[in-house]
Amino acid sequence: MNDAAIYARDVHKSYRGHQALKGVSFELAPGSMMALLGHNGAGKTTLMKLILGLLSPDAGTLSVLGRIPSEPRQRQQLAIGYLPEQVSLYPHLTGEELLTYFADLRGVDRRRVGELLAELDLAPFACRPVGQYSKGMRQRLGLAQALLGEPKLLLMDEPTVGLDPNSSAYLYHCLNQQVERGCAVVVCTHELTLIEPHFDHALIMAQGQVLASGDLATLRHAAGLKTRITVAQASERIRQDDQLAQHWDEASQSLWVSAEQKPRAIARLTGVHGLLDFTVTAPSLPEVYHHHQSTLGAPL
Repeated sequence: MNDAAIYARDVHKSYRGHQALKGVSFELAPGSMMALLGHNGAGKTTLMKLILGLLSPDAGTLSVLGRIPSEPRQRQQLAIGYLPEQVSLYPHLTGEELLTYFADLRGVDRRRVGELLAELDLAPFACRPVGQYSKGMRQRLGLAQALLGEPKLLLMDEPTVGLDPNSSAYLYHCLNQQVERGCAVVVCTHELTLIEPHFDHALIMAQGQVLASGDLATLRHAAGLKTRITVAQASERIRQDDQLAQHWDEASQSLWVSAEQKPRAIARLTGVHGLLDFTVTAPSLPEVYHHHQSTLGAPL
């Protein structure tokens, strides 16, 4: 049996003749975070519903935590937590009452409620009605209900939409803690800059297909985008250096080099020209994402 948290091989799904997924394949290991990226209509929501067992694939293989999620008996045994984009919480219940209600529904020990309220810094507000919570507090409470059953897989749909920077940073801190304890986390998001420091694996989708997958280094290599080396004070010697001049861009006052060329360029700047005042900027996740989307002519 495959020990991946999620194993998908050539998964297809259609609705009334529309192909929502066209042969999607990937694996997600336990204790890792995957960024699920793509424009609206790329197939992300369909994939999430398949993982949750709300839909069955038309073809291909999909297993979640070693089980088939679309099989009712197997789905009941899956330790999955889910936080939808729009969190609907009972506004007149207190935070503690709401979590206790969900704990009782799931047969979870009520002591877990207090643990999560403390873990997510909600204990001081436990007796306050949820309707009085800020957006960030409601999101943390939603995360708490998703964590009640101590899931081995956590699915997050646009978890930082509408959050201020501090709340977003705290949410990713909480997700990283789950990863450290061995939970696999899938974050479906359009906020690429926020997730860039945190993900282990990204799945970039468009038109029901996987355009690229892997860690950031793999995605950068596949895109073939160049690294920028910005030199604070470029001397005439650098411009006239045969090994550097071909990479020099006067307008940006920078060298643009491939991943393979970068070590040699840096060695020449420091060793030959004695320069230490420069900045190396690798292609960002948004740049890599836009490159891959443009290869298929997909919306950006």
